[in-house]
Amino acid sequence: MKLKTLLVIALSAAIPALACAKKPKVEAAPAATEPEVVEEEPVITEECLMNISLFNESVKNKQYADAYNPWWSVYTTCPNANKVIYTKGLDVVEYMYSQATDPAEKDRLRNLALELCDKRIKYFGDDPRYPKAYILGQKGVEYCKYFPEDETKEKAYPWLKESVMGMGQKSQVSVLTKLAEVSYAMFKSNPEKYGEQFLSDYSKVSELLTAISKDPTNKHPEVAAQQKDYVDNLFAVSGAAECSKLDEIYADVVKANLSNLDELLKYVRLYKRVNCTESDVYFAASEAAHKLQPSEESAAGCARMCMKKEDWRGAINYYNEALNLDEAGEDDGLEDNADYLFNIAYIYFDKLKNYPEARSYCRRSLELIPNQGRCYILIGSCYAAAKPYSTNDYPAAKAAILNKTVFWAAVDQFARAKSVDPSVTSDADKLISMYSRYFPTKEEMFDLPNELGGSTFIVGGWINEKTVCRPAK
Repeated sequence: MKLKTLLVIALSAAIPALACAKKPKVEAAPAATEPEVVEEEPVITEECLMNISLFNESVKNKQYADAYNPWWSVYTTCPNANKVIYTKGLDVVEYMYSQATDPAEKDRLRNLALELCDKRIKYFGDDPRYPKAYILGQKGVEYCKYFPEDETKEKAYPWLKESVMGMGQKSQVSVLTKLAEVSYAMFKSNPEKYGEQFLSDYSKVSELLTAISKDPTNKHPEVAAQQKDYVDNLFAVSGAAECSKLDEIYADVVKANLSNLDELLKYVRLYKRVNCTESDVYFAASEAAHKLQPSEESAAGCARMCMKKEDWRGAINYYNEALNLDEAGEDDGLEDNADYLFNIAYIYFDKLKNYPEARSYCRRSLELIPNQGRCYILIGSCYAAAKPYSTNDYPAAKAAILNKTVFWAAVDQFARAKSVDPSVTSDADKLISMYSRYFPTKEEMFDLPNELGGSTFIVGGWINEKTVCRPAK
């Protein structure tokens, strides 16, 4: 038998056995994947460079109509060529928008302004000085400018918010103001939904505007200060500044963050900024923050808590701690420190009747801010309440007359108060009129020639003030 025939017979016999054998599992072929499309960078041609030069020169000369065609050519053919396409392009689009009369064309141009910001992020969003966050802020401002029909401008909110959170103190003042305005508009449209958001945004914007206004490297700190006043007024009229409203929103939030120092201090600052420092929520945040890490702010909050509880010594201790912590931190908060010192002085005067200590703290406060009429009024009130001449040293009748000389020194302080601080003029005049009646009479002055011999007199005891003798009218 031939070899070929033998092979065919052998294979025929093997086929049934192979058919009964377990078939190996066949893996499915991997699904075909789409090839990754890598977008090529637009080619920067000589024509692009020439058009950049043309439109840039026209913009410098404020010839925006002439700039449009070369700018548009560059924008559509080589948008990655130069950042000036976007920084100057917005000026070109704004001009063309102002000249357009066709509604469809105006709509195209205002959307083009937003598109410019997106394209700038795409090609230049990694710029270290003007990164994505900066450009998003600009996009938010552009949207608010071109879309007046959107009453709340809610669409711009995430762009503005991301910009402010990313840029911080380097934020543009216009972006900070717009964030406050948009957040306010959203709050007014739905107070329940956006109340906490508005409070948080206001707090952040106010904090940054304050920092910018005090930044010596900033070119326009006065603009930031003006916008700070504007934002504060916006918040004041919003209705969100009511202390009871704040408590509704933040009472549970503070309880949930009693071990989170950063969060606690955020609420301490917010309550102080809106003058809600009599709130139990403010006290709880201050006390918890002080336990975690004592600071000037938390100490001041604890001092106010002690004031409310009529724990006068505790309040003095906390105010002094606030002063010491502030000095350690080298802060320049003169107004806060002047307030702490004045509050201590008031406690010594009104609650503890320690007039020399009250004057001492008033004088320390005046060293920080000299034109505080309230300090001079408090010092005068200390003098008017004092009786430095004792019957141990003088006959009773003579001591009584000498003790009337304190009213000369008191009136001197009231007069000085209104001379340095016109805002206290009305109060000072009332006090001058009231205490002038208690001056020694002419007869009493005549009876004390040795003590009152001349036109001047030094009020004795701890007061030790030189004054002018004048009789009661």
